[in-house]
Amino acid sequence: MNIVEYPDRDMMMLSLANRLTGELADCLRRHDSATLCVPGGTTPGPIFDVLSEQALDWDRVAVCLNDERWVDEDSPRSNTAMLRKRLLVGQAAAAQLIPLYQPTDTPEEALETLGTGFDGHLPISVLLLGMGADMHTASLFPGADNLEAALAGDAPILMPMRADGAGEPRVTLTARVLNDAMNKHIVITGDDKRAALERAQSLMPEQAPVRAVLQGATVHWAE
Repeated sequence: MNIVEYPDRDMMMLSLANRLTGELADCLRRHDSATLCVPGGTTPGPIFDVLSEQALDWDRVAVCLNDERWVDEDSPRSNTAMLRKRLLVGQAAAAQLIPLYQPTDTPEEALETLGTGFDGHLPISVLLLGMGADMHTASLFPGADNLEAALAGDAPILMPMRADGAGEPRVTLTARVLNDAMNKHIVITGDDKRAALERAQSLMPEQAPVRAVLQGATVHWAE
């Protein structure tokens, strides 16, 4: 794990967006296509704003989320809706979205269909993750019902996940798929998350799930 510190959040967001753009461009020079995997929530929004206007061959890029809440896109909690608003616009409107939600009552009912959406798009070319103060990443939450299975080396691509801190049921990429990414980045802000990251390094992944994806990752931090 390598930590890059920035003097402020604006500089971090711009610098990180440029780095992700460079890695995607490099992948597209060497391969027919690329897969970009990103987090939901509010933190990455400024990164997406910059990324969406980059002159890449976006029609050769597949975009997916790290995880999704099991809510319709008209919900303010929908990561997919945020992605359509902030990333899949401008130049990046040409990218292909790999869905992580279907209108079923539970994620289990749609898991097999959603998993086939990743055919031909793995391993992930460029991965951006976030981290919560509880040391979760994607929807790998401490104490989640399927955490042990999602951390296993033989885990499937996707797992349904329920946890006290998660709110709605969720679907998440598993640690195996995240760790297979060719370029892996984690973006965090604030002293509380920096302290949580330092704690995670001495804990087991079951206690601090972000620990499962730290090896080989570049962590980007600004206060």
